[in-house]
Amino acid sequence: MSRDKVRVLIVDDSASVRQILQTILNEDPDIEVMATASDPFAAARRIERELPDVIILDIEMPRMDGMTFLRKIMAQRPIPVIICSSLLEDQSSVMFEAFEAGAVDIVSKPRIDTRQALLECSTRLREVVKSAARARLRPRGERHLIEKKLTADAIIPPPVQGRSRPTTDRIVCIGASTGGTEALSDVLERLPQNAPGTLIVQHMPAGFTAAFARRLNSTCEMAVKEAEDGEAVLPGCAYIAPGARHMLLQRIGLRYQIAIKDGPPVSRHRPSVDVLFRSAAQHAGPNALGIIMTGMGDDGARGLFEMRKLGASTRAQDEDSCVVFGMPKEAIARGAAERVVPLHQIPREIMLWYQAEHSAVMGQA
Repeated sequence: MSRDKVRVLIVDDSASVRQILQTILNEDPDIEVMATASDPFAAARRIERELPDVIILDIEMPRMDGMTFLRKIMAQRPIPVIICSSLLEDQSSVMFEAFEAGAVDIVSKPRIDTRQALLECSTRLREVVKSAARARLRPRGERHLIEKKLTADAIIPPPVQGRSRPTTDRIVCIGASTGGTEALSDVLERLPQNAPGTLIVQHMPAGFTAAFARRLNSTCEMAVKEAEDGEAVLPGCAYIAPGARHMLLQRIGLRYQIAIKDGPPVSRHRPSVDVLFRSAAQHAGPNALGIIMTGMGDDGARGLFEMRKLGASTRAQDEDSCVVFGMPKEAIARGAAERVVPLHQIPREIMLWYQAEHSAVMGQA
């Protein structure tokens, strides 16, 4: 077996799910399924013989549940773990426990009802596996089906210089992927109640973002909710893009409004950071602050550059504080980030920018 490939161990009590996952992953020349296991005990015996690069783990299994196994792995021998679940709404609290226990990402079990659904699930699964293999872990307590990689042009036309009209409102747009759930919690929990209106795209499956928003709302001074089509963007509120749908910023007169749209994946993601950032460049321009955080790939790098080109302030999370330094790295390479800052400084960057802009506006009044 090639050491250049990402070696994956699949742990699921369903033989059909194990077979589907194995087929999907082995179609990628950079991935190889080294073994499958029907429960954590069989998986533990396999790990004793050979360490995988990544584990794909179900939650509900006989003899030992996936959560218990995850905690044991992270306490004894940290290995990147991806939770693969049906992600029913009543499982949301369990999913958050998984992130807190050390899981690097969550994917839905592959849908096979249509070819397009299978294609999208397969593409995300392979990218998440390769992302997880590069993740920085911290020990905790106990034949390719390649779809065309679309740009934001598929959802929204390129922004035009000078199109944005003056307004005193300020807006923050944040994009994140692998490692982003905990990173976003760190940022939002440190922002005050009077923080600027904030739009967030976190790569996350459908059926999970509403629970993620509720969890943040219970721990943050800001109001946090899953974004809805047509709602106004208000100061002191953060809006999470719904899973499997794109979120855009619009302007109605001098006020900002959210648009939620269907459409193809952009940069292989839906929601896409590029889509949000482009809409912010077009409708907010210099009134916006764009921040790109931890995650694999390049979603958001092009959009952040467009924001900067049209006068927005931009930041990228630094390598040391990222779980995966992919999206910020691409943005920095494009010259999209004005500044590169560690995670713990991002709340301060937001408020300094907001207060400086507010003072400048008041001085002109």
